[in-house]
Amino acid sequence: MEKKIMLGNEAIARGVWEAGVKLSSAYPGTPSTEISEVLATYKEVYTEWAPNEKVALEVAIGGSIAGVRTLACMKHVGLNVASDPLYTFSYTGVNGGCVIVVADDPGLASSQNEQDTRMIARSAHIPCIEPSDSQEAKDFIKIAYEISEKYDTPVIYRTTTKLAHSQSIVELYDRVEVEDKSYTRDFTKYVMMPSSAIGRHKVVEAREISLAEDCSNLSINKAEYNDTKIGFITSGIAYQYVKEVCPNASVLKLGMVNPLPKKLIQEFASKVDTLYVFEELEPVIEEQIKSWGIQVVGKDKFTKQGEYSANLLKKVLFGTDNIVFDKAETPNRPPILCPGCPHRCVFSVLNKLKIHAAGDIGCYTLGAVAPLNVIDTTICMGASISTLHGLEKAKGKDFIKNWVAVIGDSTFLHTGINSLINMVYNKATGTVIILDNRTTGMTGHQEHAATGKTLKGEETYAIDLAELCKAVGVKNVCTIDSFDIASLERKIKESVNGAELTVIIAKAPCALLKGQKFPYKCKADAEKCKKCGMCLKIGCPALTKQADGTIKIDETMCNGCGLCAKYCKFGAIEKVEV
Repeated sequence: MEKKIMLGNEAIARGVWEAGVKLSSAYPGTPSTEISEVLATYKEVYTEWAPNEKVALEVAIGGSIAGVRTLACMKHVGLNVASDPLYTFSYTGVNGGCVIVVADDPGLASSQNEQDTRMIARSAHIPCIEPSDSQEAKDFIKIAYEISEKYDTPVIYRTTTKLAHSQSIVELYDRVEVEDKSYTRDFTKYVMMPSSAIGRHKVVEAREISLAEDCSNLSINKAEYNDTKIGFITSGIAYQYVKEVCPNASVLKLGMVNPLPKKLIQEFASKVDTLYVFEELEPVIEEQIKSWGIQVVGKDKFTKQGEYSANLLKKVLFGTDNIVFDKAETPNRPPILCPGCPHRCVFSVLNKLKIHAAGDIGCYTLGAVAPLNVIDTTICMGASISTLHGLEKAKGKDFIKNWVAVIGDSTFLHTGINSLINMVYNKATGTVIILDNRTTGMTGHQEHAATGKTLKGEETYAIDLAELCKAVGVKNVCTIDSFDIASLERKIKESVNGAELTVIIAKAPCALLKGQKFPYKCKADAEKCKKCGMCLKIGCPALTKQADGTIKIDETMCNGCGLCAKYCKFGAIEKVEV
C-alpha cells in the first residue's frame, strides 16, 4: 500500500485502473477532462477521445456487452448529448460492469447551466454514487463496478467541480484483473424493440426496488452519531463543509444518492431533534424525504444556486461567516481571449463589418464581450449552425446578410456536422466559419479527430475539415489563414452577400498549444502614435493605453501575432524579430 496526494479526478482514474477496467471512451469537458488524461497513462486500459459524449457512451456499452468493465466520462451537459443511449442502456443492463462518470458544475465555473445529474439518474432509473473526497473518489468507483455487475445496471458516478479539482491523501492498491464475462446472444435483453423493452422495463423496476432495499446496508451510506440535537443528511463535497462547521453534529453521509436508503434515513431522522438536508443545486434528496412524511430544513434556508461552502452554512446556522473581504472590492478581471489568439483576428473583422455571430461552446464565446462584441447567441455544442439556419428560415435570406455562424474545429466534429447537413438538405444559404485552432482549446488542448493524434499520443488519420464539408454537399468551401485579415474580410463580405451556403475555415493554431514558437514581438512607437485607439478595438490584453493616450505593449504578454500592427494605419506598431 502506498499513500499519495491526488486530485479527485486523478483518484477516479486510479480507481478505474484498480477496478480492472479495460476500455474508456470520453469527450473532454471541464471539470471531467483530467480523468481520461490520467487514465491514458495506464497501459492496461484502452482510452480514447470520442467525437461526442453519445458516441463515448455507445462505445462503453459495446465493450460492456462484450463482457469487460468499461467507462464513459463527460461533464453534466455532455450527459444531455448521451441521454439517448443512456435511457435505453438502463433497460438493457450490462454484461461487464459499466460506469458513467458525470462531472456537475455548481457555480458555473465553465458551463452554460447548473443542471443536476442526480435528477437524470432518477429519471433514467439508474443508481447514482457520489464521493466526498479523493479517497472515496478512488474507492467508490470500485464499488460502483460491483453494483453494476451485481444488479445488472449501468451506474452514474457523479462528481462536482470542487471534488474534481481538490486534493487529499489517497491509499493506493494494485490493479485487480477481472475475468472477462462471456458473451451470449440474447436479443430480448439487448435489442430494444417494443416487445423486448416491455419486458426489460419490468426488470428495471424490480432492480430499483431491490437496490432501494439493499442500499441501507451499503458501506458507502454511513451514519455518524454525535450530538443528536442537530443532524445533517448530506453527500459529496457538501459533507466536508458540514464536518468543518459542525464537527459535533450527527451526520448521515450518503454515498449512493439514487435510490435513497429509506430505512437508514428514517432511522437517522428518528434520532435527531432538528434535521437539515444540505445538498447543492436541486432538492433531490430533500423532496423525497419530505414525501415520506419526515420534516427537514432544506431549500427554505439554502439556495439552489451555485457552489456551497462552509461560510454559507455558518451564515445560515449562526448568522456569521469567515469572509474577510468584500467581494465588491475585488478587482474586475473580465474574461478575454489570449494574446495571439487566432479567434481575435476573425472577430475583429466581424466587428469591423458590423456582423452578428451565432456562437458555440468554446473559447470563442469570449467574442461576446467588449470590445469585440460579435457573438449574439450561445446555446450548446453545435447550436451555432442550427441557429443560423433557424434565423434564415424565420426571417429570410436578407435577414442573415449581416449574420454568420462561428464554431470551433472540435465542436464542429462534436455536433456541428449534423447541423451543416441540415442546412444543405433544406437548401439553406448563409456563412459558417469554422475556427480551426488545431485542438480542443476550451478544455486544455486535447486531441480530436482532425488533429492527427489519439488520446494516447499515437499518430492517426486527421480528418480534413474542408473535404468533409464538401462531402456533405457544401460547394463553396475555402480555407484561410486566420491572421490574413484582408482575405478574411474579402471572403466574408462576398459570402454574406452571396446566394449560397459557404463554409470558411479560418485556420491557425491556438497560441497556447505546446511547442508553439513566437519569433516576433510587437513594439509601439509613442512618437508615431496618433492616439486613435484603433489597435485597442481588437481587445488584446498585451495592449494598454497610457495616461497621455499613447499605446504601450507588454513584451511579456505579446506573442507577436501582429494583428495590432495591421490595424494601425500610421505605422506606430512594428512587428520585430526577437
